[in-house]
Amino acid sequence: MKTSTINKKEIDKFTKIAEEWWDPNGKFKPLHNFNPIRISYIKKNLIKSFKINNTTNPLKKLRILDIGCGGGLLSEPMCRLGAEVVGIDASSKNISVAKLHAKKNNLKIKYFNTSPEHFKSPNKFDVILNMEIIEHVENVNYFLMSCAKLLKKDGIMFIATLNKTLKSYIFAIVGAEYILRWLPIGTHEWEKFVKPEDLIKISEKNNLKLESLDGVKFNLISNQWNLSSDKSINYIARFRKN
Repeated sequence: MKTSTINKKEIDKFTKIAEEWWDPNGKFKPLHNFNPIRISYIKKNLIKSFKINNTTNPLKKLRILDIGCGGGLLSEPMCRLGAEVVGIDASSKNISVAKLHAKKNNLKIKYFNTSPEHFKSPNKFDVILNMEIIEHVENVNYFLMSCAKLLKKDGIMFIATLNKTLKSYIFAIVGAEYILRWLPIGTHEWEKFVKPEDLIKISEKNNLKLESLDGVKFNLISNQWNLSSDKSINYIARFRKN
């Protein structure tokens, strides 16, 4: 079994453009557009899963680990919603950008330059976010096994990724990278995309039980991402640890 889930080629790819994490019109513009639906989905599902009544700081008292946090695009909103947030990323440049941005905004987020299999935490987490990361790692099974070890019993793990279909190749790679130029060419490799049924099987092996699975679709007319029954391109899954 591999002792690392880090794919150096993938890390180098994102390190090169790390300075642009917080530019809404830069290389990460698609992720900025994607962020509102991700935040809304996580918030609603956590309120439901943990039966939360506090509307002011709904995620207060929850410890969240954001894996592959990049520049902190998701860590910061989770912190603002009241959660105690830790972000980890295998790119030291990403972590530097994330730390600087959090400091500028007076947000207490702990960031570490590491991967889940090497991350040592004295306490396990209530929630783990694996958003748009598993299609960039080595050995998905080992990656999820390492993540599951960091999650409390009955904890929630969110996984957002791309389905391995002809449609995802046409839209996410040919369309988004080559035609619309939303993403730098080479951002994604279709071979690394994961079918929902494969993700569920791997997760079950690591004591993670599927609780919900939703498609996410981009509407060109409204220029917004919405939840959808269509899981053929992007999807988000919510798992609970047995």
